[in-house]
Amino acid sequence: MEWMISANNKMYDHISAFDEFSCIDWRQKANYQVGDIVYIYATKPSQRVMFKTEVEKVNIGSNEIIDDKKYWINIDEYEKSLEGKYVRLKLLDRVDSEALTLERLKEHGLKGAPQGPIKIREAQLSQYIADNFNDYYSEGVFNDIEENDIYEGHIRTITVNKYERSSIARKKCVEKYGYNCTVCEMNFKDVYGDLGKNFIHVHHIVPLQLIGREYKVNYEQDLTPVCPNCHAMLHKKKDGNYLSIAELKRLLTRNTIT
Repeated sequence: MEWMISANNKMYDHISAFDEFSCIDWRQKANYQVGDIVYIYATKPSQRVMFKTEVEKVNIGSNEIIDDKKYWINIDEYEKSLEGKYVRLKLLDRVDSEALTLERLKEHGLKGAPQGPIKIREAQLSQYIADNFNDYYSEGVFNDIEENDIYEGHIRTITVNKYERSSIARKKCVEKYGYNCTVCEMNFKDVYGDLGKNFIHVHHIVPLQLIGREYKVNYEQDLTPVCPNCHAMLHKKKDGNYLSIAELKRLLTRNTIT
């Protein structure tokens, strides 16, 4: 069974809680079963589905729940929440995409913003949400690529490593560093006008294949914005090794001057 529930980020910091615990204990207001998929709709100002979770445990007592008090913005609501049973929701994926806004979801079968838990019964809505949780092309901020891309004629299949492909991490990266390429300093808006506005790739400084599954990506230290050309060169080996940002900068400068 698939569900949708709503989350108020003025009441509780869901992103930080998921970052620390990888799950949240939620007031159990529906007949959830272990293995159910629960999508979390973030209310204003986001007004979009942002989290995909799986029910890991049901009927949890308040004495067994995760101690997440520090993430409650409204302490009165935290105190009120310590009643009844809870369900443990394990984070599977998260995105920040215009495709999953309330208006777009209503175009694909959602009746309105969820006020309480609702079952997703419409096949069209279920498929649309599932399709858009693969957010590789979300918001014009492309994720990293792996070197085993497959080309067959004009068809390109891109294998995306899911250690950290969250559009939230990518969005934080460009909010921190901007849309200029770290290597060549190109900005797509300067070159292409509005067409290139807010477009950039995001590169994993440590190659994805070298990152263990338990590694938590730090968007400030591990991610950097780069243009597609420089991104491709960062994924091309020279003498058996990948170039660092600094090394590629030096190579670019040397060849530009000569």
